[in-house]
Amino acid sequence: TWKCSVVDIPLGGAKGGVICNPKELSQGELERLSRAYVRQVGRILGPEMDVPAPDVYTTPQVMAWMMDEYSVLSGQNQFGVITGKPLALGGSKGREDATARGGLYCIREAARLLGCNTQGATMAIQGFGNAGQWAARLGPSLLGVKIVAVSDSRGGIYCPAGLDAGEVIAFKKRTGSVVGFPGAEPISNEDLLELKVDILVPAALEGVITAGNACRIQAKVIAELANGPTTPEADQILYENGVYVIPDFLCNSGGVTVSYFEMVQNSYQRYWSEKTVHERLNERITSAFHTVHDRAQTLNVHNRLAAYCVAVERVAEAVRLRGWA
Repeated sequence: TWKCSVVDIPLGGAKGGVICNPKELSQGELERLSRAYVRQVGRILGPEMDVPAPDVYTTPQVMAWMMDEYSVLSGQNQFGVITGKPLALGGSKGREDATARGGLYCIREAARLLGCNTQGATMAIQGFGNAGQWAARLGPSLLGVKIVAVSDSRGGIYCPAGLDAGEVIAFKKRTGSVVGFPGAEPISNEDLLELKVDILVPAALEGVITAGNACRIQAKVIAELANGPTTPEADQILYENGVYVIPDFLCNSGGVTVSYFEMVQNSYQRYWSEKTVHERLNERITSAFHTVHDRAQTLNVHNRLAAYCVAVERVAEAVRLRGWA
């Protein structure tokens, strides 16, 4: 809810899922599980009621199965009930890289405010799933940054001269991990966080930056593509140390924003070009970023508290206007 509110889109909600390891499931098992899930929760879904978006391990194929199962239950095609679908089934162009792209737009704006040039700036990425991989791919082309370290659940790699994202992604696809990538030094997930880099991108687990290691963070900007990577205690330490933190529910809101765009396109069956999606995402994220930054400066608080102030106020206003409080 706060994520949607901070980027000013008229959605909200929560998370739901199934506890399993999809890597251990066959395609048939994964399809049956996806359809069974929709059969259980279908009564609370609907284009005008609740529109799920993708998250961990929910690929476009999984979303397609879910959409199809809901359509079977309702007796008619319901492309707008699910977002993150393949393009052939009403998906939106620009959805796959939206989370990372939105985060990079935030980094661009932060660099401008801080008077930093991103051309040649160093970036380390903890977590090399969808968001982390797209950040590595797009960072050099959109911002001119140099990716010097990446990691996944098995460990990380470090190369001060820079890593080629495409080659690292291909290596991980072949081997299952970035560990062992030729020409790079091994590095732990913990040590990656403390590298002397310009931009640190936590894109994996929650609670990795804590009161115990926050004082050793050397990055100038932390862009939280993961959900909840920084603890409240660490937030205050980073703020006092002058580290510019772009909070998760602003930084990674590109995904839900383009899911909203997909829902809008489904509703009137007219689809936008990739350029249009990028332009509208850029406009939405840039506006949200500056609203949060300005609030932080006005209240003299760190960015996360400022983002909550913006988001909660918007929801509170809607609640008051409806007469609920």
